[in-house]
Amino acid sequence: MHRSQTVRRRRVFYIPGYDPIHPRRYRELYRTEGTAQAAISGYALSLAPKRAGGPYGWHVNSTQDGTTVEADVEVLVWADIVRDSMEASIPATYLQLVRTASAYIGSGALFRLMRLRKGPVIAALYPILALIAQALAGLGAGWALAALLLWPLPDFPFDRGLGLALCAGMTWAVLRWFRKQDGKFYAYYLMHDYAFTARWGGANPEALETRMAAFGDTIAQALSEDWDEVLVVGHSSGAHLAVSILADLIRAGRVPATGPSLGFLSLGHVVPMVSFLPEAKRLRGDLAWLCTRPELAWVDVTAPGDGCAFALCDPVKVSGVGPAGQIQPLILSAAFTKTLSPKRWKELRWRFFRLHFQYLCAFDRPGVYDYFRITAGPLTLKARFAETPPSKSVIEIPANRFTSTG
Repeated sequence: MHRSQTVRRRRVFYIPGYDPIHPRRYRELYRTEGTAQAAISGYALSLAPKRAGGPYGWHVNSTQDGTTVEADVEVLVWADIVRDSMEASIPATYLQLVRTASAYIGSGALFRLMRLRKGPVIAALYPILALIAQALAGLGAGWALAALLLWPLPDFPFDRGLGLALCAGMTWAVLRWFRKQDGKFYAYYLMHDYAFTARWGGANPEALETRMAAFGDTIAQALSEDWDEVLVVGHSSGAHLAVSILADLIRAGRVPATGPSLGFLSLGHVVPMVSFLPEAKRLRGDLAWLCTRPELAWVDVTAPGDGCAFALCDPVKVSGVGPAGQIQPLILSAAFTKTLSPKRWKELRWRFFRLHFQYLCAFDRPGVYDYFRITAGPLTLKARFAETPPSKSVIEIPANRFTSTG
């Protein structure tokens, strides 16, 4: 039997998505947004330096519903792997564009993904269209420069080597400018993200598998220690990494029956972007396994207002691997249009990347979902949502063409 459903000491592991930013960003986000949520909801929450775990984390003290809780949060970092995958040159990025488009279109995955949610598919198409537009802008600027400088000359402009050189030079300059401004356009960032998944057809590269095994060892160690709950949070791409890590732990018998309660909170998942590719056999197998296991409580939270996530899509069933004995996950909506005031929703509605992180932020009209109650409150994930029904309009269409798991 697991311990009491009341939590006084919790260990939280946060697995980010495809993000090259230093993990201190998540500490600051938790501090500012947690403070804001505590003020709105009427509980106390403060941060202190980490006391347990690896190099990146923080300690949380919170008093909620008359109970004081301590939580140690650790970020499981794979940002270095992300940064390495983003080092492609401009020509290499355009080659990635061709390969990634071929992987999703050639396999038929893109068209099947459209049957689920159009938002994340548009997000996937955006870097392709943006990079093509940037190349056309560069070529247009190059042609205009050549026309301006060489127009009086005979055979203007491309029959002369000088015209070609001017056009190529200006095109390259424009492409370099766009890349330097990618913090505003996100074209290269998103292209690298989708290319990272598509390069191996949905399989994990060796470096990532090695890191995931290390994450599993870290979580297993916590499960052998004196905590009331061990909570794993996977955001965006981090959600499907967590699925495989936790499936490995349970298969290996590394989740003690008398140890801490084990919770898994997946936020803003993009599982179909991976599981719909032909070589994502490991992920599909892990989804089919994990959804049947009573060793953990799995709650999946998305929101239709998040255009980057597959909102309310059951990641197991839509991937075509939902078995008869499926008991996980509980699918919930963060319902941004209801949990954010009209004023706040208007401010955020078109800030797509900010909305993708709203799950980690404060809500000025909080509903059943409150990230800071889940990670720093007095109830286990299982107890908190024991009586909560799944949200309406859950999408369970088995739209995947590829369903092999080995």
